[in-house]
Amino acid sequence: MALRFYDTASRSIRDFVPLRPGKVGIYLCGATVQAPPHVGHIRSGVAFDVIRRWLIASGHDVTFVRNVTDIDDKIIHNAGHEDVPYWVVAMRNERAFNRAYDVLGCLPPTYEPRATGHVPEMVELMQQLIDLGHGYAAQGDVYFDVRSYPGYGSLSGQRIDDMLAAADSDAKGKRDARDFAMWKSAKPGEPAWDTPWGPGRPGWHIECSAMAAKYLGEAFDIHGGGLDLVFPHHENEIAQSKAAGQAFANFWLHNAWVTTAGEKMSKSLGNSLLVDQVVARIRPVELRYYLAGSHYRSMLEY
Repeated sequence: MALRFYDTASRSIRDFVPLRPGKVGIYLCGATVQAPPHVGHIRSGVAFDVIRRWLIASGHDVTFVRNVTDIDDKIIHNAGHEDVPYWVVAMRNERAFNRAYDVLGCLPPTYEPRATGHVPEMVELMQQLIDLGHGYAAQGDVYFDVRSYPGYGSLSGQRIDDMLAAADSDAKGKRDARDFAMWKSAKPGEPAWDTPWGPGRPGWHIECSAMAAKYLGEAFDIHGGGLDLVFPHHENEIAQSKAAGQAFANFWLHNAWVTTAGEKMSKSLGNSLLVDQVVARIRPVELRYYLAGSHYRSMLEY
């Protein structure tokens, strides 16, 4: 039986054929572990677990990579609020996510890399992009020059001139307000790693480009994640990796949101339902069936 996917990049339904017969590489953007998971967070884990199991049952050897973003602004903010190191917040919530994946019957990933464990790979990729004229350093930050990559905006269907400026558009040394940070210089009291451009920490997008290449190679079959990651996260991943000469992902798959009262489930909106709380009231298999019973690209109202 043929397996067909809607590919976000080509905006078409395509027959799935692995790049290497009998072997499939999947990279799923995992959790940013600033808080425990709600039902909306976990939908991608269930959706791609179903896809993975189908491929295994069809006789494929599947390498499944699901990363952990264990350093970012919210993790640092929450750690400061609790007066604990950033890694205390990250580890506690990483365990909560793994508990949620496990209770809902998701197979453990082949590899589950953390961002902070792959700074050398990020530095190597950033230096390569600088050498090729796609990146530049300014005031200890390192930016990607979006106008240097002709395909920028193709995944999300946008033109550069129509895009809003990045949140740090007034940062010193930026060539274009839409250029995005691959590396952020250290602020006083923040965790930092040494690089040729000074101490700092990863930008969100560079970590996935670096880790996907490390564990799956420069060309792999499927890159997945939630619909909200199409822009800017996945758009920026594509720019970084392809500008560095990689083929990167052959298919782009995106699951839709879980909503409540028509709005995306989100802690900031106060409408989130934590997985730990939900499975205390209903059987985990029922929650899994609820999340997997609808097409993964359809919105799911809780």
